[in-house]
Amino acid sequence: MIKLKIGDHEAQEFSDEQIRAFKNDLDVKEIKPYTYSVIHNHKSHEIAIAKIDKDTRTISLTIDGIATQVKYANKMDLLLEKMGIDTSATTKLALLKAPMPGLVVEWYVKEGDHVQAGDKLLILEAMKMENAIKSTGEGVIKKIHASKGQAVEKNQLLIDFQ
Repeated sequence: MIKLKIGDHEAQEFSDEQIRAFKNDLDVKEIKPYTYSVIHNHKSHEIAIAKIDKDTRTISLTIDGIATQVKYANKMDLLLEKMGIDTSATTKLALLKAPMPGLVVEWYVKEGDHVQAGDKLLILEAMKMENAIKSTGEGVIKKIHASKGQAVEKNQLLIDFQ
């Protein structure tokens, strides 16, 4: 048993038998690393895997050039879910404060961007060293409170998340 949520579509559960039957209907060929040609119902599709995050059980990919995300849950996840135990490793963000005093060298995000855990947000220079500040969870950037070239103090608010 596996549960899949593709993009904004409602999550669906599939039995092992359904998965085996579906796999038998596919003709899959790797055309380059992480990129596959998939033929299903006499139609050809190109699927490229961009990122697999085992912690959040999310696969970021493109299907025929359209980016989407697939969230999955395995048998153990489904059992824990039925018991009321949340297996999600996703952390919702609220604020990002400067971890040290420094100079904002570069922004990699803008207001309205959706970020995932591990995404690079900015470069903060401190003591002549450039430090990449990465997202610790998932969220949408509501407001950026510092500009490129601005000096910031430790614990100064840098980003508000929605």
